[in-house]
Amino acid sequence: MNDKNQTKEPAKTIRCAIYTRVSTTDNLEQDFTSLDVQRESAESFIASQKQEGWIASSQRYDDAGFTGANTERPALKQLIEHIKAKEVDCVVVYKVDRLSRSLLDFSQLLEFFDKNNVAFVSVTQNFNTKTSMGRLTLNILLSFAQFEREMISERTRDKMAAAKKKGKFIGGRPALGYNIDPINHKLITNPAEVKLVKEVFDLYLEKKSLIEVTKILNAKAYKTKEYTSRKGLKFGAQDFQNTSVQRILRNILYTGRVQYQNEFYDGQQEAFIPIETFQKVQKILDENYRTPQRLERKKGRGILSQILRCKSCDSAMVYTYVYKREKRHKYMFYICSKAAKRGYGTCPTPTIPAHLAEDRIMDCLKQIPTVRDFIGGDWNQISIDQRREKLGKVIREINYDNSAKILTITTIDENKSYTFEADFKKAKPEKPEVIIKKEPQLRQNLALAHQIQNLMDNDPAMSVKQIAGWLNLTPARVNQFMNMLLLAPAIQEQILFEDDEKIVSIPEYKINEISREMIWDKQIEVWQRILHPSTL
Repeated sequence: MNDKNQTKEPAKTIRCAIYTRVSTTDNLEQDFTSLDVQRESAESFIASQKQEGWIASSQRYDDAGFTGANTERPALKQLIEHIKAKEVDCVVVYKVDRLSRSLLDFSQLLEFFDKNNVAFVSVTQNFNTKTSMGRLTLNILLSFAQFEREMISERTRDKMAAAKKKGKFIGGRPALGYNIDPINHKLITNPAEVKLVKEVFDLYLEKKSLIEVTKILNAKAYKTKEYTSRKGLKFGAQDFQNTSVQRILRNILYTGRVQYQNEFYDGQQEAFIPIETFQKVQKILDENYRTPQRLERKKGRGILSQILRCKSCDSAMVYTYVYKREKRHKYMFYICSKAAKRGYGTCPTPTIPAHLAEDRIMDCLKQIPTVRDFIGGDWNQISIDQRREKLGKVIREINYDNSAKILTITTIDENKSYTFEADFKKAKPEKPEVIIKKEPQLRQNLALAHQIQNLMDNDPAMSVKQIAGWLNLTPARVNQFMNMLLLAPAIQEQILFEDDEKIVSIPEYKINEISREMIWDKQIEVWQRILHPSTL
């Protein structure tokens, strides 16, 4: 057969996906961008390989404004999904660092490409990962790309540090009280906001409470600073929270200084808060933070953590506890996160006692068949962490409406909601009337004499003088108490246990006279004459 008459088999079609990336969004509004340059170059290269069956995919994989230091990029993720779906045979980029600037990330991507039989081609660096030389060249180029990225990051940090030390504004959103001069790129004061910042400092010096200041600011309808992004989106202009108030009070910019790595430098912005005022505020903030009565939190310790919500505020209820009376008593409860930040008066359900909420909600959960079966009978034998983990697998959320006293439980599997009546207000028990009656002095003296005698019986070496020193009394006075032990047992029993007003009103000197009589029968005769003088 003549070889000239043999027909050449058509080349297999190679579907090429073109990936492009730029780190910033600058100049993307232009008709022809850097992304277009990269794509056009890649399309030309693919066209030159037409005889090999290469065709460019019409699907665009463009990442604008994303760094190459990681793989958190939407277009790259879409490309990975299409590779998994066997829709791509080759990935083409303008340069290696367009795909990744991390040696580790790129190695993982390359392994992923190989596993899915996908080639990788760099247009300007002219290599193909299907060859061993291409792989070697790729690793070398990628190492230099990562080195370049790290050098850029290091130079950027050095420049920022130098700018900070000179007191310059290095970018970001300006704090309340300042705007950015678009020409000189410096902070300039905003008179209306300066007035508000000064009011915040004055209020805190007066109230000494972040919550109280927050409540006053919100009552006056003040808002946080409003920002406008490059895309025209607006942020901020929200109600104040205790955290936003604290950020204002801690901001060193207002004193005309800047901070860098715990060092302070003179800033180029105008100061409007005296340093003495700022230091007074810092002292109060530090003292309030150290106070033993402050609210303490331990994340995730309540079994209802991350699922219990305040319906009125549409915010999570966080498990908290507070110590009272010198840490002798610990009170656990769930607090509305909005109430914690803006004051209890902003929420109808600021707090719920933890034990009441957990007991009542568990009673309600046991009435839902699917939940009851899932929880099982070993509930009381497992730890709090295990209980919380179990609830998280079956309960989506639990909303409590304090105004209606309604509890709404939503399950995960069935996505059904169940409502129950619930009142978490702790009923106050009726206090019985208690009359505290002070013991008569005569009875106190005799009881003290018995205690002293007991001490001396247990420790014969103990002296009256030593006991007198403990009681802050004279030895003579202690001996007067001890003389009461010479009274007849019947007389002592009446003094100690009977509530006869005549007994408790007998003056002490008459008791001393009775104790001098050594015969008990005669003591009782004198005692009776004192108690009933008219009958004798």
